[in-house]
Formats: sequence, C-alpha cells, structure tokens
Amino acid sequence: MATIHDVAKDSGYSIATVSRVLNNDPSLSVTEETRSKIHDSALKVGYQKKVLKPLIKNVAFLYWITEKDELKDVYFRGMRLELEKQALENNIELKMYTMEEGIEKVPTTIRGFIAVGAFTKKELTHLHTITENGVFLDTSPDSIYYDSVRPDLDEMTETAINFFTSKGHKNIGFIGGTFHDRNDDTEKMDFRERQFRFYMNEIGLLKEEYIFVQRGFSFNTGIELMEKAINTLGDQLPSAFFIAADPIAIGCLQVLNEKGILIPNQVSIISINNLNMTKYLSPPLTTFDIDMKEMVKNGIQMLKEQILENRKVRKKLFIEAELIKRKTTEE
Repeated sequence: MATIHDVAKDSGYSIATVSRVLNNDPSLSVTEETRSKIHDSALKVGYQKKVLKPLIKNVAFLYWITEKDELKDVYFRGMRLELEKQALENNIELKMYTMEEGIEKVPTTIRGFIAVGAFTKKELTHLHTITENGVFLDTSPDSIYYDSVRPDLDEMTETAINFFTSKGHKNIGFIGGTFHDRNDDTEKMDFRERQFRFYMNEIGLLKEEYIFVQRGFSFNTGIELMEKAINTLGDQLPSAFFIAADPIAIGCLQVLNEKGILIPNQVSIISINNLNMTKYLSPPLTTFDIDMKEMVKNGIQMLKEQILENRKVRKKLFIEAELIKRKTTEE
C-alpha cells in the first residue's frame, strides 16, 4: 500500500508539504501547480485508492435558475448551497455559470458538469460538443447523453392521494405551477399535475373544476390560486388539496386562515419540499421531505464515476421522499 513517503519521493516535495496538501490543510499556502503535481503523484503511486479524494478540476456548475426565481423558490437555493458544500468536501473544483451568461461561456476544456434548471434543446446540443460527462439534478432533460438524479414526484403524488382517500376524502383538488418551456416560450403541464390527473382518473375521482394552476411556484401563486378556488367554488371547495410546492402551500394557508376556513376540519393540505419554516406555520404543514443532501451526494458520485472511472453507461436515479405528517391533515 502506497504511503505519503512514496508520494513525497515521486513528487519531489517534503513529507510535511505532501501530507498537508493531501489532507486539504486550509492554512497551507502553495501554488496550484504544486497541488496538482502532488495529487498526480498520489494517483500515480496508488495512494488515492485507499485514502485520497483526488482533486477534480475544471468542473462546471450550470445554474440555470435566475436570481428572481431563486428568491421565489428557496428549494433551488438550498440545492445550490448543498452542491457547493459537497463539492468542497469531495475535492471538486466547481465554477458556476448562469443562464444570463449563456451556454457559450462554458469553456470547452471542462471535464464535466453538474446542472440545475431548464435547458433548451440548442443548449443541450452545445453541451454534447463540449463533454460526455454530466449530471442533471432535479430534472432529466437529456437522459440519452447524461445522468440525472430526481425526486420521485410521481410516487409522492400517488402517496398524497392515497393518504387522502384513506381518510375518506373523495373531493381532492390540485394547486400548482406550470413548467416554462424555453424552447418555444410556452407553459407546459408540470409533472405533478400530470400524475395527479392520471392517478385521480385511474381511481375515478378526477374533477377538472378542482384543478388550479398558473405559472410560478411562489407564495403569491398560492394566494392567487386559493382565492380563485374559493371564489369559483364557494361552498363546493374540495375537502383536500395536493399542492405542488411549499411556497405555494404557504400562500394557500394564509388565504384559508383569512377566510376562516378551518384546517384540516374543512380543508386538508399536503405539499412538497419540507422547508424549514413549514413546521412553524399555523397550522404546521404536512409535506414531503426531499432529501437534498442525498440527491446532491448521488449526483456528485455519478460525476466522479464518469470522470475517474470513465463510466459510459448512463444512470437515472429517483430519490424517494418521506411524508412528514403535521396539522394540515387529520391524524
């Protein structure tokens, strides 16, 4: 088994310097050339196979979420922060590129990428010319060419509906946003709405008048759509709503509370994301907890397999979520 002494001998640096570089000592000041040479030597003599996390440079983080959208939906901010944290822990040198900068700004020299957000077919085609190594988080827009890690929205939708029906609900509504297709600048049906329609139809409970959607997944979306539902349906409001995301649900709760509609006695609610604030709402929100840490962890592992092991078989991973039962649903 190779040791630090072997790395020091091969690289030409002292044992102390090699040890501090391989242990990512933040107080050590050396050039990038020195770090790279020591890591290369460690890989050469086999030290990394046992204990070293090899330095992976030139990895692009394609963050195709606007600042405005991130402010409206903190889900993506959490994903970005978790990715930056885990990249550092895994010795991956990430450089972020944004939609505002454009796909052309991504260097042709990158070893791979991790991407978040919505991409056009033209942008994906451009990526094909740059690298074979890439992972999409939260979406799977190019599964033939790249890996993806996504929350299992279909399973969450079915689980929510099954929970409601087990409590005797037959009138179940849906409130959510639409997917903005940047290819033709149109709004498309979101995965959650599509699965809601499919499964509710399967069990014979689908009612078109109980579905309310518009562009956006924000607090204001929830306010506007719940007010529309109440104004449209009046006393015929569904006894339960599956809501596409926590920010929307928070807006819905505010409207229901202001209107004096009792939760969950008159209307039960299940949402998705389990944002930190949801446990402090009035009443606390029943919601699915998406394990962001696990999703990012698997995405990083997939990229490392592509870069370090030259894996060519594409992977598509769905992450399950736990339903956190609180006071917006019956016990």
